[in-house]
Amino acid sequence: MNAQRTLVTLTTTLAFLSLPLLTSAQKGSEKRSRVEIRTELGTMVVELYNETPQHRDNFLKLVKEHTYDSLLWHRVIPQFMVQGGDPDSKRAKPGQPLGSGGPGYTIPAEINKAFIHKKGVLSAARQGDQVNPLKASSGSQFYLVQGKSYTAAELDMLVKRKQSMAPGKDFSYTPEQIEAYTKVGGTPHLDGEYTVFGEVVEGLDVIDKIAAVPTAPGDRPVQDVHMWMKVVK
Repeated sequence: MNAQRTLVTLTTTLAFLSLPLLTSAQKGSEKRSRVEIRTELGTMVVELYNETPQHRDNFLKLVKEHTYDSLLWHRVIPQFMVQGGDPDSKRAKPGQPLGSGGPGYTIPAEINKAFIHKKGVLSAARQGDQVNPLKASSGSQFYLVQGKSYTAAELDMLVKRKQSMAPGKDFSYTPEQIEAYTKVGGTPHLDGEYTVFGEVVEGLDVIDKIAAVPTAPGDRPVQDVHMWMKVVK
């Protein structure tokens, strides 16, 4: 009788302990929301990470409110990134400085070391550490990474440099992440500094097209490139 009672108790305990694992697995398998980003140079589809819920929900909210429609890709730097989301860029005059606008709020950082700055990721722009030590994200501005390819040796040097700048802080790459940077490319120096909350799953070449347009001082394209967005999934 005592053995049976012990077995029942042990079985119940194991079942209870397994619940968080099941919950975590279910969360990882949830469908990701998708947003279509249309431009004069082509159309992309981005998938939003469920692991960054505040950024995901805010982005979806702004898309549904048509906040991004007709805004400009106001900052374009080849082999780095293309940036947009400044509300002031709608109907902006030629040569008008852009990049300081926003919805009037920021989003707490949701930096996750599982999400690196490989080519095609969607990341939140933000103010610098001097005025923003908690790395809070802009409420609307974002960028898509183009970047460039790196060798394993270059990545190793970058890791050592980051570790020397923050002793005791764990910073490393998985074999899969190293492969992404060596084969696909990206901007690894941004890892751990900005929130990555999605990635392009269709139309990756559109980033290259935007990044190739001529720009004026300040990195604004000479000829305006607009965006329009809608939720597709």
